[in-house]
Amino acid sequence: MKIDFAPVQVPLHRRLQTAAVLQWVFSFIGLAPTCIFLFLYLLFTRFWLVSVLYAVWWFYDFDTPARGGHRVPFLCGLTAWDYMRDYFPIKLVKTADLDPRHNYILGFHPHGVLVAGAFINFCTYATGFRKLFPGLTSYLLMLPLWFRAPFFRDYIMCAGLIPSDKASARYPLSRKRGGSAVVIAVGGAPEALDAHPGTYNVLLANKKGFIKMAMEHGAHLVPVFSFGENEVFDQVENPRGTWLRWTQERLQAVMGISLPLFHARGVFQYSFGLVPYRKPISTIVGRPIQVEKVAKPTAEQLDNLHQRYMDELSNLFDEHKVNYGVDKDTHLNFV
Repeated sequence: MKIDFAPVQVPLHRRLQTAAVLQWVFSFIGLAPTCIFLFLYLLFTRFWLVSVLYAVWWFYDFDTPARGGHRVPFLCGLTAWDYMRDYFPIKLVKTADLDPRHNYILGFHPHGVLVAGAFINFCTYATGFRKLFPGLTSYLLMLPLWFRAPFFRDYIMCAGLIPSDKASARYPLSRKRGGSAVVIAVGGAPEALDAHPGTYNVLLANKKGFIKMAMEHGAHLVPVFSFGENEVFDQVENPRGTWLRWTQERLQAVMGISLPLFHARGVFQYSFGLVPYRKPISTIVGRPIQVEKVAKPTAEQLDNLHQRYMDELSNLFDEHKVNYGVDKDTHLNFV
């Protein structure tokens, strides 16, 4: 295989962009295991007190992820996130106002491999969420598993990430004054296995938990589609019914996380590696769907609102697809 090396003379700003993305990829796939190893390793060194003191803090702070976390604005506004935004680049597009007197559930589609668009748009200030939607605070849901990793749990909470269990998601939605925007990658880990370039499969047909939550809290629903999310990585072909897909689905059922075999480019060459491609991601925030509060919604009410949500998401995709390089005859495939 011929290796396509990066040119020696690369502008400094592009090197900084690559460095910002590289640290993010490491944070996503390698930082949690590193933190667990460090916590255990320190117990057997002269620095054992660090792990012991952290364990005391962890016990004291155990419920914080389920209570909105503890976002650190300084870290959300780091220049590193601006470099990461410009690497792809990533942009956030507003189509309608969101009244901060209400709470919202933003359904993010598709999940992609590493949800790059969701992280930059809703966990950092790089694309201007606060300016586009003044008065709203975003909370991106993440698998509860990651909040059990020492040190790492504190790092991800600094960016406004909270666990994806029901209790954690309900907490910001219970605020009567409004202003909470809970962002859910509805397809979750299983949808990552379908994140192939040029595909528009959305795992939504039987996903109604977030619909029920919206009705129980009277939170308005907002469909969000991120064009380009599936384009930044290649993935080993794994069609349904193959041994690879069967293995991935079994591991996902046991571990709670999916293991897509993805690849893209490297740091000093463009032929292979885990650094995403420089391809644009455009995240379109749709119009809000008004939801009336219903303490115990019926199956019919859930089905009706779920269908309306799918229709609105489909309309959002069709309305903007041509602007982002998608063929006009392409439609979303609800799985």
